Amino acid sequence: MNVNEQEGPQDHTGDGAQVSTGTSTGTTGDAAGLPDAAIPELVIISGMSGAGRSTAAKCLEDLGWFVVDNLPPALIPTMVELGARSQGNVARIAVVVDVRGRRFFDNLRESLADLEAKHVTRRIVFLESSDEALVRRFESVRRPHPLQGDGRIVDGIDAERELLRELRGDADLVIDTSSLNVHELRAKMDAQFAGEEEPELRATVMSFGFKYGLPVDADLVVDMRFLPNPHWVPELRPFTGLNEEVSAYVFNQPGAKEFIDRYSELLQLIAAGYRREGKRYVTIAVGCTGGKHRSVATSEKLAARLASQGVETVVVHRDMGRE
Repeated sequence: MNVNEQEGPQDHTGDGAQVSTGTSTGTTGDAAGLPDAAIPELVIISGMSGAGRSTAAKCLEDLGWFVVDNLPPALIPTMVELGARSQGNVARIAVVVDVRGRRFFDNLRESLADLEAKHVTRRIVFLESSDEALVRRFESVRRPHPLQGDGRIVDGIDAERELLRELRGDADLVIDTSSLNVHELRAKMDAQFAGEEEPELRATVMSFGFKYGLPVDADLVVDMRFLPNPHWVPELRPFTGLNEEVSAYVFNQPGAKEFIDRYSELLQLIAAGYRREGKRYVTIAVGCTGGKHRSVATSEKLAARLASQGVETVVVHRDMGRE
């Protein structure tokens, strides 16, 4: 089931919103113009039409966030200021925006600059999906793409992707929903936002097969094809990298254990830089030919090493089982 089959590609969140009574993790107001009350934590949800914006928003709503759907970008700073005046009753705000015109995008850029000037901590969650998946979802509900006009669905997708290019580059978290159903997308959102306390850094380690294409939401890509392929060992071929014999075969190869040690050290350096820059999420894509043996075994080992270093880690095996 596609992420939008229950909601349609228009990405509306529905009625009502819950108000969190938790404590804001943001800064307090200053001379920039906001009151001294706690500034709400702000998340901006955007991305491709049909990629699951409303599912992501509904998940935050269920977690107690105050969710506003399709708020004009120019009003985002006003919404944050109202939340700051609520004496803690609105501690976490999620705003769903889409970019359907150049002026709309300009307003969003101005609002983000305004929030930065007022020292408001904000995060951008961007929902991505492949053209094939988006076309399939729009066709399944028999509705046009908002930007296709008199053209085809793919024309609307191309236009929207171009408008969103800069925003996607600024996103703190990119989630590719091409192969996710509603429940899997909610699980990803829960993993990022359900905790009472924000960890310093969260990592997703994703195995994949190069023959199926690079993950579009990868921040870092690792190529494990420098190791011998267990596929060519008849007794190992039917198994995956989760199998102990396959994992032992992979890490008994020259350079395999050394790679884990040295790459883990490199990730410590990168993670420190991410923390300084305020980046809270990183997706590490580990690839081999088919995403079944070497990448799976390496992802498991690398995730365990990151967890031992205090990084909250989720492991995803994107292509395991596709063969």
